[in-house]
Amino acid sequence: MSSSFPKPVSQQKPNTLGFEQLPLVKPTGFREYDARWWFGHPASPKEPELNLMGVQALGIGIGTYLDRLGVKKEIVVGHDFRGYSSSIKYALISGLMAAGCRVHDIGLALSPMAYFAQFELDVPAVAMVTASHNDNGWTGVKMGAQRPVTFGPVEMGQLRDIVIGGEFKLAPGGSYVFVENFADRYQRDLTTRPKFKRPMKVVAACGNGTAGAFAPQILQALGCEVVPLDIELDYTFPRYNPNPEDMEMLHAMAHAVKEHGADVGLGFDGDGDRCGVVDNEGEEIFADKIGVMLARDLAGLHPNAQFVVDVKSTGLFNTDPELIRLGAKTDYWKTGHSYIKRRVADLNALAGFEKSGHFFFNAPVGRGYDDGVVTAIAVLDMLDRNPDKSMADLYRAIPKTWGSPTMAPHCDDEVKYGIVEQAVKIFEAKKAAGEKLSGKAITDLITVNGVRVVTEDGSWGLIRASSNKPELVVVVESPVSEARMREMFAAMDGVLRTFKEVGAYNQTL
Repeated sequence: MSSSFPKPVSQQKPNTLGFEQLPLVKPTGFREYDARWWFGHPASPKEPELNLMGVQALGIGIGTYLDRLGVKKEIVVGHDFRGYSSSIKYALISGLMAAGCRVHDIGLALSPMAYFAQFELDVPAVAMVTASHNDNGWTGVKMGAQRPVTFGPVEMGQLRDIVIGGEFKLAPGGSYVFVENFADRYQRDLTTRPKFKRPMKVVAACGNGTAGAFAPQILQALGCEVVPLDIELDYTFPRYNPNPEDMEMLHAMAHAVKEHGADVGLGFDGDGDRCGVVDNEGEEIFADKIGVMLARDLAGLHPNAQFVVDVKSTGLFNTDPELIRLGAKTDYWKTGHSYIKRRVADLNALAGFEKSGHFFFNAPVGRGYDDGVVTAIAVLDMLDRNPDKSMADLYRAIPKTWGSPTMAPHCDDEVKYGIVEQAVKIFEAKKAAGEKLSGKAITDLITVNGVRVVTEDGSWGLIRASSNKPELVVVVESPVSEARMREMFAAMDGVLRTFKEVGAYNQTL
């Protein structure tokens, strides 16, 4: 090991000599499947968890890790549309080059554009600077060294140890190339295909995030009449954060669909790897239900198809009569884009669906990574294949269940995993003792990622730790009634309220 770069520190106050002389990298920023840090915001008293020198350390760490993995030190980088993302990216590039990497900079980009660049430019690794839908002040990096998958907990842990431990290997030979007009190559890849036969009016909602620069043009090129909604790039996010899982964005989409008489509303998150859907009647459809609809459509074309879904998703993937008739098989797996992406690859599944709106399509639909625009095209293809049915008709065709949005009570990063472990033990004890939950027997506990508690009437509730924010995640669903869903929420929340470390929800029922 050779290093002349300082070992990072985990705490450092801004506006001090030390803040300018030492790399600041808080260890908790290395999450299960990407990295997220609070970089700072003028309106917030919260102290930064990362400085630019810390980003440089991260770049050196990534280059060092590629060397350890035996992966060619060649990497794609891009950045999302935030006021500080380009600064973060250039600090990252300086670190990557110091570690001997050849850097291909694709400029302003969606995360899936960076993943596509790995294939298009024949480059093994990627580091995309984005905080996705997080509030302004957050930054992060999505990384991978084996297309189409990205780093999971093992890789993130090893990278963390390199960076925090200062185990850097500096190397000569670093170089830089800026790839001009790369967005045009991405657009050509998605539009070199037949246009939709069915005339469709589409609301394209971008929440003033990065997708506004790319998604509407692609949909228009495929033959859609596009109604733009908040497509102007504005890193202050003046209306709401670009998050199609957030009810505020979904409500805005629903209003626009009804106002313009659109066939569907499609909403993209801040870095364009997720897509949310509103039907032609203004009904906000949670992403797991869209997954069921797409699974039906794809299983009709590819019988006995294998799918992967995350533990937050509806139970319909196992119980829907149409999916059963078509021979579809579904594997419930850990929440997180890297987890589902890798599981889709390992099982050679046709597609993977996350309740958050990350969808992964293998050939012939996609290349295995999450791309909100590819998801939007898949939804429109489904409509195109059903010219006599509306989006609302297709939604009504799946069995009715009552599900919650993804709710997130605050819980500090340092304690959230311990809280979840204790919650798992509580529910395991209840099941072992034959104790009922909100009046119903517990029939199953899925503990692959937190705990999903299933009761005898098919209702279920989930508690897990968020992998990118200081929060827990709570989701409930019932095939019986809305009242039964609320009972499940009360039961799950009742367990959480026994922990003083668990705070208020970002939204609730």
